[in-house]
Amino acid sequence: MADTEGEEHGTGRDELADSLNDLFISISSMVKGELQGANNSLALLEKMNLRVAEEYESFGDVASGLKVFVEQLKTKSGSFDIYVQQIDAIEQQVTEFEAVISMLDKYVSLLESKVQSVYQQHHPPS
Repeated sequence: MADTEGEEHGTGRDELADSLNDLFISISSMVKGELQGANNSLALLEKMNLRVAEEYESFGDVASGLKVFVEQLKTKSGSFDIYVQQIDAIEQQVTEFEAVISMLDKYVSLLESKVQSVYQQHHPPS
């Protein structure tokens, strides 16, 4: 009878060990799954970071290109300033020339009327 009790006790112990082993395996699998999920999330986050870094790098290239373009425009604008000054000077000269022409036109009109007056005095209509 003592042997039977010992065997039953031993079997109970094996069942408890098996149950604990199954529990440990289940917990290990669950932890392993959680860690694998976290690892997958980190890998995805790393890929996303690399993609964003590539996008920002291309934005940096565009910004550098725009900076060069703006600098070229400034240089060209500076060279155009000389021409703008020359155009302003020409415009001023044209304005002065128009004033002189207007004065000459009045003077010619006055001379014409004097010539006509003298001509009519010497050649009266018949």
